[in-house]
Amino acid sequence: MSSVKVWDPFVRLFHWGLAASFIIAWITADDWDTLHHWAGYAAAALIGMRLVWGLIGSRYARFTQFIKSPATTIGYIGDILRGRERRYIGHNPAGAAMVMLLILAMLGCAFTGWLYTTDAFWGAEWVEETHEILANGLLILVLVHIGGVLLASLRHHENLVRAMITGKKRRALSDDIG
Repeated sequence: MSSVKVWDPFVRLFHWGLAASFIIAWITADDWDTLHHWAGYAAAALIGMRLVWGLIGSRYARFTQFIKSPATTIGYIGDILRGRERRYIGHNPAGAAMVMLLILAMLGCAFTGWLYTTDAFWGAEWVEETHEILANGLLILVLVHIGGVLLASLRHHENLVRAMITGKKRRALSDDIG
């Protein structure tokens, strides 16, 4: 079956770089402060670049291509629960919502982590607690994201992990949304 290029190299590097930053930050949270801080800085820098790329990047990287209204997203989640969701070539509405939730949570986590290193907020309990809540929330979001990727891969007979490595997905069929 023929394929189509969907994820450009920047989107793929961003995705795996952000995943690596999160894993490193999570593992080093209590023991290796310097590495933990640099993982947070890397995540923040990646997100900054992704926000720009979401405005000027390739077709499927652009936020205008994949961000849908709340009603469309909720409807799509309902379709998932009923087992009748349509296949999207780019992000589906649930995946798009997850992208935005992950970006916002990671950005909040990086920001509160940075705040905690400043003189003004060093030792501020609310900053540390907010950072920890965001980090734990991120872990939950990541697990839901992985579950969604696995579910979509099974339902649509497509290896989405491989697609995020190669950048290619199966070409659209007549009922797919491009």
